[in-house]
Amino acid sequence: MSNRTKNIIYSVVLLLALLIVYQYRKAGDKAISIVQFSGKTMGPIAYNVTYFDAEGRDFQSQVDSVLRIFNQSLNTYIPGSEISRFNSDSLFEFNLHYFREAAKKGGELYNLTDGAYDPSIGPLINAWGFGYKDREEMDSLKVDSLKSFTGFDLIHITDKVISKKDVRLQLDFSASAKGYGVDVVMDLLKSYGISNAFVEIGGEVAVAGKNLQKDTLWTVGILDPNSTELEQRYHGIISLKDKGMATSGNYFNYIVTDGVKYGHTIDPVSGYPIQHELLSASVIADNCHTADALDTAFMVFGLERTIQFLNEHKAYDAYLIYSDNNGKLDVYNTPGIQSSIRPI
Repeated sequence: MSNRTKNIIYSVVLLLALLIVYQYRKAGDKAISIVQFSGKTMGPIAYNVTYFDAEGRDFQSQVDSVLRIFNQSLNTYIPGSEISRFNSDSLFEFNLHYFREAAKKGGELYNLTDGAYDPSIGPLINAWGFGYKDREEMDSLKVDSLKSFTGFDLIHITDKVISKKDVRLQLDFSASAKGYGVDVVMDLLKSYGISNAFVEIGGEVAVAGKNLQKDTLWTVGILDPNSTELEQRYHGIISLKDKGMATSGNYFNYIVTDGVKYGHTIDPVSGYPIQHELLSASVIADNCHTADALDTAFMVFGLERTIQFLNEHKAYDAYLIYSDNNGKLDVYNTPGIQSSIRPI
């Protein structure tokens, strides 16, 4: 073979190699196309979505559409929503499936937490000023009166209808609606073939796969309980994969009565806002709906009972921030997330 022929073959091979490298890099760049958008849902609550898609598709209109339907099911601030119509009557036939699924899940989590998570305390939430009505004057007689018609065991659910034994009972899924909404958006993305995504609504989060841009797991910040609305800082950072995480704490939503600060979490047993050493509960579960309900239950439980629950239910992880005997912040976290946490 002549040198001229060898040079031609070498040049062709080199060009083919360069073309292969170019196509590989082009495909790689396409594979990690990042899509990000934000919006509002459930009134003023912000949502943020990040995902990776080989086609760079923008699904914001689809997300907004499904969240509008979601609100028409579960938003108590909308007079014509399904939950509002049920709250004003004693029997309701399901139309949109979100209300049905929230009610069924609510019953399961009510039983799991021995009633610490109870979506039937809508009247108490409103009376204390944490719902869609103005706060009422509260005393022990008023609280006892409202408690007399709360309890999820007064609810009966079938595939088609939901009914209640006392017409005064009102459901309120605000303790878990953001987490459920996160799952709804994540499920929508997955239906389009998205496998690496981050979805957040009002601080509640679900992640799938990893952050391809950084080639790391997704990271979520845990808010410091001493934060204010104007000055927010993190207490820790946690890495997650294919999980939901929700946090409950008396950060910004509270009332002050006679010099006493009451957090927005209502204890279904006492009927009063909780006051104890547990300041914040961040829960990690397979879905954000469950995590969001459990973080509320843990705030009702308090520290010791929450730790006992976690020891008995290993499927869930948690990061608990509490005030010790000296009034200083301390942390308890389950062993399952120990290696995933980075303190700040």
